[in-house]
Amino acid sequence: MIDTLELTAIPPEDEALRADVRAFLADTLDGLEPDERARSWMGFDAAFSRQLAERGWLGLTLPREHGGAARGHFARFVLSEELLGAGAPVSAHWIADRQSAPLILKYGTPAQRAFYLPRICRADAFFCIGMSEPGSGSDLASIRSRATQVAGGWRLNGSKVWTTNAHRSHYMIALVRTSGTAEDRHQGLSQLIVDLSLPGVSIRPIQDLTGDSHFSEVFFDNVEVAEDALIGAEGAGWAQVNAELAFERSGPERLYSSIALLECWLTHCRSESDDASNRAVLGSILSQMAVLRAMSLAVAGKLAAGGSPATEAALVKDLGTELEQALPRLIGDALGRRPDVPPPLPLLRTLAYLEQVGPTFSLRGGTREILRGIIARGLGLR
Repeated sequence: MIDTLELTAIPPEDEALRADVRAFLADTLDGLEPDERARSWMGFDAAFSRQLAERGWLGLTLPREHGGAARGHFARFVLSEELLGAGAPVSAHWIADRQSAPLILKYGTPAQRAFYLPRICRADAFFCIGMSEPGSGSDLASIRSRATQVAGGWRLNGSKVWTTNAHRSHYMIALVRTSGTAEDRHQGLSQLIVDLSLPGVSIRPIQDLTGDSHFSEVFFDNVEVAEDALIGAEGAGWAQVNAELAFERSGPERLYSSIALLECWLTHCRSESDDASNRAVLGSILSQMAVLRAMSLAVAGKLAAGGSPATEAALVKDLGTELEQALPRLIGDALGRRPDVPPPLPLLRTLAYLEQVGPTFSLRGGTREILRGIIARGLGLR
């Protein structure tokens, strides 16, 4: 069942991190155009990720013995909020830092932790997620990629699709079937860490409407992986992947995908005469953002207390992406009401970009239908 979301405040020692991060970003991102800032967690910049690592800002929640800073979830919330609010290009390290590292810390062997976690903290190992497959849509339980146990390890065959940054990543944590068939649904699923440089792995980037290539198809043709590629217990992949998705859905990134557009529009509004309709639109947006941020902080509080708020995270993700998708429409409509005031080109470019990518906001991290099924079960409605 879903628990109550309690109003939660960021502890002062974690809030103190904000000033340093903000100052660093103001200097580092100076001159970055709004449409580039709008890409943020789709913006791949390995050098920027290593700058963060040099400051100890990757692996914030990981233990010191694995290269982390041993900080809590609130510190990571502050860091994430500042990075995304500034439109920093965080895509290179984002998946590894947000969910691969916590997954390895929780389910990995001591050898896996010792090998992967320090590399993630140094921005020397980038990860992608191998979940979706052709023909499966959002129904992860129907996946058909198979790992067969052989002498010395596993032989992997199958394919993945819509895999963010596969063509730029070092490793994939892949959900595969190690026993049974697709008809067995949740049974027989396991997770493997796959080195994407291995023979038999082929990757084809997919170009989106904007001309960017964030997604890829990944094919496995008799890929031989070592026995220690298995993470966690064989057959426990379904439970593990749901724990991983809770990390993916719980952060403030579900609020800020369109923040660069909002800031650009506000700058434009301040340059023209006061407009009551613009103020009404802004008031509606900010009131929703304030509530969603409070909900996201409450989820961070549950994580900090050792909980696994999968249902609550799904709720925040669903509501947050609704607002993210609505922002370009609301701002586009507001601009259309003032045809006598031509908007600047950076604003138009940012609006055009988000109009094109906005539909993906309710796909990544679980479709709206999947999320609402999780919420319904959490509420005891199914």
